[in-house]
Amino acid sequence: MVYKKILDQGLIIQQTEAQHAVALDALQRIVFPSLAEAERMAERHYLHHLEVFPAGQLVVLDREKVIGMTSSIRYHFSLEDHTFLEVSDNLWLNTHEPEGDWLYGMDMGVHPDYRGRGLARQLYRARQEICRQLGLKGQIIVGMPNGYANYAPEMSLDAYYQQLLAGKIYDPTVGTQMRMGAEPQRLIHHYLDDPQCGNGGVLMILAVEKEV
Repeated sequence: MVYKKILDQGLIIQQTEAQHAVALDALQRIVFPSLAEAERMAERHYLHHLEVFPAGQLVVLDREKVIGMTSSIRYHFSLEDHTFLEVSDNLWLNTHEPEGDWLYGMDMGVHPDYRGRGLARQLYRARQEICRQLGLKGQIIVGMPNGYANYAPEMSLDAYYQQLLAGKIYDPTVGTQMRMGAEPQRLIHHYLDDPQCGNGGVLMILAVEKEV
């Protein structure tokens, strides 16, 4: 399958190509500045992803400039503990399961200069369309509770998660994903090495029938 969509102002979402790998490497460093180096995808990883599961790799282009991206694999859903490096096979995505019935989103990012224009939502919509075309159940999302850094001195990550579920705290990342219809399943401790989110992630599912 081939995915391509023209957005407003001439922006395009399309499947990643090998020529985008260098720009994606640079974009990772801009979008995820606090992420540990060992968990940040590089050019060599992106090139390999195209061999593993090309349909799950997308970029947002402003003419020829890469301004957004998402990487994903097919996977079978599980509530078990896992880390980002485990589920991504140390970023290589060899954990892709050709018969997996969910689309596991490994990452998603938009260049800061282009934020506030709904591009992340467009990427989620694109992943929903991929799910429908492939007959999948929906998306697996592990949201980064980036707002936790503001509350870390006063509460644990578990308490933050419970407050988030109760609607008493709004998280800029997880809250946005929930408003799109993503349903939290559990908190995963030590999902990745990023102090901004307390090293944790919120495991969620976005059913294929949901309109993002």
